[in-house]
Amino acid sequence: MTTRIHPLPVTERDSAADIADWRPEDDTFWNDTGRRIAYRNLWLSIPALLCGFAVWGMWAIITVQMLNLGFPFTQAELFTLTAIAGISGATMRIPASFLIRLAGGRNTITLTTAMLLAPALGTGIALQHPEWPLWVFQLMALWSGVGGGNFASSMSNISTFFPKRLQGTALGLNAGIGNFGVTTMQIVIPLVMTVGLFGAFGGEPTMLQKDSGWIFGKIAAGTPTWIQNAGFAWVMTLVPLAVACWWGMNNLRPVSPDTGSPVTAFAKITYLYTLAFVPSIAILYLYLPSPTGLGLLNMWVAVPLDIACALLVMKLAAFGTMKENIARQFAIFSNRHTWSMTALYIVTFGSFIGFAMALPLSITVIFGISHVPDAAGVMQHTLKNPNAPSAFTYAWIGPFVGAAARPLGGWIADRWGGSIVTQVISAVMAVASVAVGYVMMQAYGSATPETHFPAFLGLFLLLFLASGIGNGSTFRTIGVIFDRQQAGPVLGWTSAVAAYGAFIAPVVIGDQIRRGAPQLAFYGFAVFYGLCLLLNWWFYLRRDAYVKNP
Repeated sequence: MTTRIHPLPVTERDSAADIADWRPEDDTFWNDTGRRIAYRNLWLSIPALLCGFAVWGMWAIITVQMLNLGFPFTQAELFTLTAIAGISGATMRIPASFLIRLAGGRNTITLTTAMLLAPALGTGIALQHPEWPLWVFQLMALWSGVGGGNFASSMSNISTFFPKRLQGTALGLNAGIGNFGVTTMQIVIPLVMTVGLFGAFGGEPTMLQKDSGWIFGKIAAGTPTWIQNAGFAWVMTLVPLAVACWWGMNNLRPVSPDTGSPVTAFAKITYLYTLAFVPSIAILYLYLPSPTGLGLLNMWVAVPLDIACALLVMKLAAFGTMKENIARQFAIFSNRHTWSMTALYIVTFGSFIGFAMALPLSITVIFGISHVPDAAGVMQHTLKNPNAPSAFTYAWIGPFVGAAARPLGGWIADRWGGSIVTQVISAVMAVASVAVGYVMMQAYGSATPETHFPAFLGLFLLLFLASGIGNGSTFRTIGVIFDRQQAGPVLGWTSAVAAYGAFIAPVVIGDQIRRGAPQLAFYGFAVFYGLCLLLNWWFYLRRDAYVKNP
């Protein structure tokens, strides 16, 4: 015999932090009460997620400005900062995938938003001290991974509020506008670095040693720059946002039955997030070269080892009801669709976040230098290009296009099916990647690389557009394939693995640039996109597909 939980009165349900009765597939319930509550949680979730993306991705811009300000680090060392932020944010998504069931949506989004204050303040302080050792900045990049982790919990949470017929649109809005955090960061940070926002409390400026820029053009060398504002600027938004999430969001008891008190829920979140840092630190120490680490691991070993260690730490260190809940959610790994959708989401979101992280520094390194041969005919990559495009002027456009396309992808997938959309964008991305690689090869061998920049930027925008549409279609597919209990953890898990693109792309592109063959990185991406195109067809589009065009 099934025990039914009696609905709370509308006024009580709408004002209570915890909601006992939730039936979004019931049209009467949805129209009378559910719609209002679901959209209120969505409109608070979106800016919280946007700030998470901004804090996570800010190192893509900070590293370029550190180079312009003459911080005493090599290009390779600066690439490690974006890579560290990438692997940290991806690893944090693994525990974040399970937080909604363990701690509740309201509790999770409120605390994880407040947690962003630590890397924002810490980064602002560290950037006032160029003489500090590299490991301090690497620690701040690691800490900023909290913002990357927030995506998994945010998407898991929103998926529980909406009926399946609206999940493509709702998740597309949450993730799409949330993804604008990357664009917002790339516009806001160059802007706030031009002025002393906080007076004496904000510290002294540093003079640019190389030309920099913002969305309206170049900023000449010798201009005073408050690089510390790249961290401090987010504090003004995070404090009121965390308060708004606490007062306006809800925990759904049918989804999160054992959250306990808010203090207990906060303790669970903090405990699991702390555990996630352990494998990240250990793997990075084994991966990064001396003097930061031991340089023992190849990247393709480091990433799966990090994922496996994060899962193992969670499983072994959990206790009580937390252990039971985690074990129950680990059931997603026995479902073949978990693995197929993970690969397909790497194509879409993995590409989006990876390219967003790597693009600013790639523009600076490839187009900021005139590549000319010396007397012996050996190509040199050290002469400054006076006609170089500013990364800060153009890099934000790609993530903007990708984020704007995500809700469109969810809407199209709701109408025509997710897998057919994923198939089309995978083919487009494979072709565009080959073309980007060819243009990069031409630019890297040219004394006037800026002549190749329009084609480079246009093709990159096509990649971002396709990945953004695919972000919406793949998440819609997950919402259809999996039931409500598993959809949240699967959304979180796939987003966690795909987020390693923020680590892999800067490393792969940076390595190939240093070897003089940047095109090989994109040719490799194209091969992967082609393989996933076949995977998507086999699982979801062929005549006897496991699930037809979900």
